[in-house]
Amino acid sequence: MATSKQKKSASGSVVEFVIIVAVALGLALGIQAFIVKPYRIPSGSMEPTLDIGQRVLVDRVSHHFTSFHRGDVVVFKPPKGADLEVQCGDPNKPPDEPCPKPTPQQSDTNFIKRIIGLPGDRLKVIQGYAYINGHKLNEPYIRPDPSCPICNEPRAITIPPGHFFMMGDNRGESDDSRDWGPVPKGWIIGKAFFTYWPPHRIGTL
Repeated sequence: MATSKQKKSASGSVVEFVIIVAVALGLALGIQAFIVKPYRIPSGSMEPTLDIGQRVLVDRVSHHFTSFHRGDVVVFKPPKGADLEVQCGDPNKPPDEPCPKPTPQQSDTNFIKRIIGLPGDRLKVIQGYAYINGHKLNEPYIRPDPSCPICNEPRAITIPPGHFFMMGDNRGESDDSRDWGPVPKGWIIGKAFFTYWPPHRIGTL
């Protein structure tokens, strides 16, 4: 028969285990909420860089201390309407230019794209390639498309202050800033920095 001391010891061990598990779960949730968040690629808009179903880790902290750069792959909230239909904040946008401004509200959906245009850049798109300040951007990571409806927008726009122009690497199969405009910095959740699934794609971005 177990003594009262043994019962207390067993009870204490159970309580200790429960506390350890609770703390571990709390730390895991806290890390995901504030530091690093996993994200599953929902579409083919970032092929060939990221495939449908591929999983990445998103750094939610460092952008508070450093700036985003051209070429960064980021997760963000797009303008409201981007996840439902093509919607530009400028209803009078000519058909031969990218959308110059977003709708004022953000969507509840998360998107993942690559930063192509920085604040103040003059940007246009020809045969799926981005031109920044009159020069063709070196984009070895893209799948170009010379003929898609938003792959030829030769009338340049200026990216507003505090905004970033997002484009998918799969230029003919991506709804992006060409459709719904630049994204305010405050809508960016973080930079994708590592892919951990599937195993043969493990590595940094």
